[in-house]
Amino acid sequence: MPDLMPVIRTTAMPADTNPAGDIFGGWLMAHMDLAAGSVATRRARGRTVTIAVEGMAFLKPVLVGDEVSFYGEILSTGRTSIKIRIEAWRRPREGDQETRVTEAVFTFVAIGEDRRPRELPAEPDPA
Repeated sequence: MPDLMPVIRTTAMPADTNPAGDIFGGWLMAHMDLAAGSVATRRARGRTVTIAVEGMAFLKPVLVGDEVSFYGEILSTGRTSIKIRIEAWRRPREGDQETRVTEAVFTFVAIGEDRRPRELPAEPDPA
């Protein structure tokens, strides 16, 4: 388990399944993008856009009723970009065992009102 608070926590529902009855990988990826976007927007202190997703690996299935937690951490920043690793972990609805189900690295770019890249603000000093 990551030593972080989850960015998003949700429950997988029947409407989120693929034809085999497991949770659709696109549902997981969409939630991972939302979690990464939240981390990126907070760091950029403004609007960001996803420009790349690297290394998506589906390790275990997610089942209907599972609670899924999405953890995110910034790996690096550039002049306008932010790389964020997102991990998704499942917990059965009636159990305590948590299992990592997927992870990926998302790259975001900070953009201005003109939708063009803008420089990231300096990181705030830790207080």
